[in-house]
Amino acid sequence: MVQGLSNAKLEALVEMMFLAASADGDFSDVEREHFMNSVQSLTSGRLEKSQVEGLLQQAIEDLAASGREARLSAVKERLPDPGARKVALSLAIQVTAADGIIRTSERELIMQTAEALEIEADVAADLVKKLAPK
Repeated sequence: MVQGLSNAKLEALVEMMFLAASADGDFSDVEREHFMNSVQSLTSGRLEKSQVEGLLQQAIEDLAASGREARLSAVKERLPDPGARKVALSLAIQVTAADGIIRTSERELIMQTAEALEIEADVAADLVKKLAPK
């Protein structure tokens, strides 16, 4: 899935997953474990665990420094094509659903993310239905 992606796009996807995982203000051990496993799977081993940890730390610092809205804009800039943006939103949904619950704050983030990535609300809602736990 990521063979043809540049490092900037790959890093944008990792950051998107972090933004989703931290949407409810809690980055639980379950979410962190799912995050790490997802990134390892997504990158097909292209990123070593230490690199993922470094990207995670950078995402934490960037979020604290500039806020969620600015970080969503930064992700969008690094993902210029609609297909990559849809992948980013799908990953965000999967991460928010990792603990078996999509909280209201997480649903709001998903819709905010869709808007920031210029993905129509009905497309985002369909992705939530498809990817969220039943």
